[in-house]
Amino acid sequence: MTDTTTNIYLELHAIARLLHNVFLDYPTVDSIQYFNDNQLDQNWPVLIGSEANQKGKVLLSQFISQWKPDQINEVKLDYGQLYFGPGEPNAMPWGSVYLGEQQILNDQSTVQLMRFYKQFGISFNLKYNQPVDHIALFYSVIDQLLQKLLDGPTNKLAKDALVVLLQQHMLPWSWRFHELASEHANTQFYKAIALLAQDFESVLAHTMNIVPMPMRLFR
Repeated sequence: MTDTTTNIYLELHAIARLLHNVFLDYPTVDSIQYFNDNQLDQNWPVLIGSEANQKGKVLLSQFISQWKPDQINEVKLDYGQLYFGPGEPNAMPWGSVYLGEQQILNDQSTVQLMRFYKQFGISFNLKYNQPVDHIALFYSVIDQLLQKLLDGPTNKLAKDALVVLLQQHMLPWSWRFHELASEHANTQFYKAIALLAQDFESVLAHTMNIVPMPMRLFR
């Protein structure tokens, strides 16, 4: 692994961990304040300087510049209507909804993903039950696998697992998920996150020379 690749992996690893936390649960004053305190609008990695990255950072900067703790309910409402409910979320965060003919939770694609996780010894310690194809859990696994590659660049098992995870189980649908989030988000924060997450996935796929399987192959 070259120094350039190592640096990119370090940046992607940090982003994966952050995105896991952003998508997993409702925002809090502390979680939003973390973005402010660490000036993440300025310090978010440029990666390859894509248009999505630039737009995402501008939106994040606009949000942070006017952030006040009493706005938290607005941000929570946005998270709920996008990713949680009540009712059907506008950007449902579960892969099976996009990959299955019935567009339901825990469909065949979820079974295949569970089989993949078992094969590679991947497990989760969650504070509440969540389908394993939730977008936040994908970022958690990416975080773990990138850490393994940083610790051991020749770790073929970790690299193979990351390639399969992205190519077969995540990238065929996540682009549509982020597209819906960007379209329906009411706050600059979640519009920014959708763009920055798209950029993250694009750079990770490019770095690992991955071409996603078409979504239609899962139907």
